[in-house]
Amino acid sequence: MVQQVLYRALVSTKWLSESVLARRIGPSLRVLDASWYPPGERDAQQEFRDRHVPGASFFDIEECKDKSSPYELMLPSEAHFADYVGHLGISNDTHVVVYDGDDLGSFYAPRAWWMFRVFGHRTVSVLNGGFKNWVKEGHPVTSEISRPEPAVFKATLDRSLLKTYTDMVENMESKRFQVVDSRSEGRYRGTEPEPGNEGLEPGHIPGSLNMPFFKFLTEAGFEKSPEEIRSMFQEKKVDLSQPLIATCRKGVTACHIALAAYLCGKPDVAIYDGSWSEWFRRAPPEHKLSEWKRNKA
Repeated sequence: MVQQVLYRALVSTKWLSESVLARRIGPSLRVLDASWYPPGERDAQQEFRDRHVPGASFFDIEECKDKSSPYELMLPSEAHFADYVGHLGISNDTHVVVYDGDDLGSFYAPRAWWMFRVFGHRTVSVLNGGFKNWVKEGHPVTSEISRPEPAVFKATLDRSLLKTYTDMVENMESKRFQVVDSRSEGRYRGTEPEPGNEGLEPGHIPGSLNMPFFKFLTEAGFEKSPEEIRSMFQEKKVDLSQPLIATCRKGVTACHIALAAYLCGKPDVAIYDGSWSEWFRRAPPEHKLSEWKRNKA
């Protein structure tokens, strides 16, 4: 693995709070709330309107996606992404900090972090501990909606960080990439149902290993230390010096694998964007391993 200086993937609540109080939020530093919740559970946009980090904008992952795709949250085009984040006041010179309000501490923020990186933007960080700990620690919140001046953002897709269905099929033969699935063990094995009503059965891609994303977080909602994370990869016999693809249900929690590896000095983990929601619908039966039908029989 080629050694390189990596931009900080995490910023602390203390650092961001000091930046807010020093009025540094602006063209050079933008903050995004990337929260998303299943319909009927919580309303991410309403919660943002009620309270958020001062100066933050709402990053709507339902808007910043390929709406023509039959799959859940596929990447938008370069032009779509550039236009969307440009309207949030983000240029190629902006340091972007992303967070979400999930009770785990982090859920969708790593997806937004990866989206910026896959479109060529390296100066992006996740707020370690998320909005949950921001509030818990007593940092400032507001209901005031900021309206940043639009900026020009040029997006350049980094194809090395993105894998397609065709890439995954080829990898079944070549086994060039290790594949790690970030869903829960039950969904991976096929002993628990997939959430939602999209008709997906649980299971996994043959040859993939299972590392549930939430295990990279402490009970308080912070990222575990690089030393702890490295031990977790070693325990699963994942070699961080070798190529790695992360997958999940729809390309969201897979980004936690990419973030965890990045914290260990590995910035090149690719995401299978379609993940299980695409694989289940397109792959032949022999390429879907699951205990689901056996358990239902």
